[in-house]
Amino acid sequence: MANELGITGYDYVEFYVGSAKMWAYWHAKGMGLDITAYSGPETGVKEKSTYLLEGKSLRILITSAVDPTQYNITSFVEKHGDGVKRWALKVKDVKFAYDKAIKNGAVPVSTYKKYEDENGYVEEASVKLYDDAEIVFSKRDKYKGNFKPGFTKPIQNIKIEAHKTGLKKIDHIVGNVRINEMDFWVNYLNKTLNFETFLEFGMGDISTKYSALLSKVVRSKEADIKNPINEPYEGLKKSQIEEYIDEYLGSGIQHIAISTDNIIETISNMKKNGVEFLEPPDSYYEKLRSENIMIKESIDDLQKNGILCDHAENKGYLLQLFTKPIGDRPTFFYEIIQRREGAQGFGQGNFQALFESIEKDQMQRGNFDKE
Repeated sequence: MANELGITGYDYVEFYVGSAKMWAYWHAKGMGLDITAYSGPETGVKEKSTYLLEGKSLRILITSAVDPTQYNITSFVEKHGDGVKRWALKVKDVKFAYDKAIKNGAVPVSTYKKYEDENGYVEEASVKLYDDAEIVFSKRDKYKGNFKPGFTKPIQNIKIEAHKTGLKKIDHIVGNVRINEMDFWVNYLNKTLNFETFLEFGMGDISTKYSALLSKVVRSKEADIKNPINEPYEGLKKSQIEEYIDEYLGSGIQHIAISTDNIIETISNMKKNGVEFLEPPDSYYEKLRSENIMIKESIDDLQKNGILCDHAENKGYLLQLFTKPIGDRPTFFYEIIQRREGAQGFGQGNFQALFESIEKDQMQRGNFDKE
C-alpha cells in the first residue's frame, strides 16, 4: 500500500474572492481563526492581497485581486463567485511528486518553483483539478518566515473578538462535478496521485423523495487525504449538486470538512460568533433517541446545537453539522466533523436529514424546482 508520491497530508486551501479583507474578517470572527500572515502591496506584491488564517493544524489562504487586470483571479471570481481555487498537499519531494503525477497522466498547471528569501525557501508545483481548480504539491519545512516569501505578519494588528472554536485540521474536501464526470475524476485522482476508491454510493443510496446524487470517495493509501466526488442523479426536483453546478457555473469544490475534538463546544461557539448552520428536523432526534444508541454525548446537547450523529458504521460513530453557504451564491460551505472511536465514514446515516435540511434552504431560495 505504498504512497508513491510521498504525500504526508493537507497543507492549505486557497480561496479566490472579491474582497480578501472581508473574507479574512469573516473567518477570524465566525470561525475563530487567527490572521497570522499577509501578502499584498505593502509587502511588494502589487497585483493581489492574501491573508493567511490558521487554527491548530489548519491553514486557509484568502486571495483577491488588487489589480483588476490580473485575469486569473478576476475571471475566476466573475465566473464562479467566491470559491476554492486550490488545495495543497504536503509532500516529501515536490519535484518527484510533480514529475510522478505528470508521468501518471496529470495535466500540468505550474511547473516546479522555488520561492526564496533570507528566511529560507518554499517549493511548489501544481496540476489541474475540476475546471478551474488546482492541486498544489508543497514543501515548506525549510522556511522559517511567515508562510512563504512575500508574506509578513499582518500589517494591521487588529484584535478581532471571537469565541474560540477549536477547529483542528482538514478532514476531507468534497468536489461537485457534472453528470458523467464523476468516474473521470475518480480515475484521474487514482491514477495520477496513486489514490484508491474507498467508498461508493450508487443509485438510491443518497436520495430523498425529490433529489438524489451519486458519490465516490477517493483517498491516499495511508488515508490521510480523503476526497468525495459527487455528481447529480435524476430526481423529481433540482438536487443540491445541480444547484451548485448551476450557480457556480461548472464543476468545483463544494465544501471542506474541518475536524474538532469537541463538536458541541465548537458549534456552540461558532453560532455565538454568528455562523449560520443547517437545521435538522426535530424528528431526527426523536428517531435517534428511539434507537438507544451508545454515545458519549447527550442527545439533548446534540439537538440543542443541531448536530447530526451517524452510528451506523462498523466502527465508532461520527458527529457532523454543515454551515449554510457562506457567500452570496449557494455554493461553498463548511462541514464541522468529529470522528469517535475510529469512525471512517462520511455520515451515510445522516443523508436523509441532511438532504431535507438542504432542500428546505433551496426552496427558500427558489432553486428547488426543475426548469
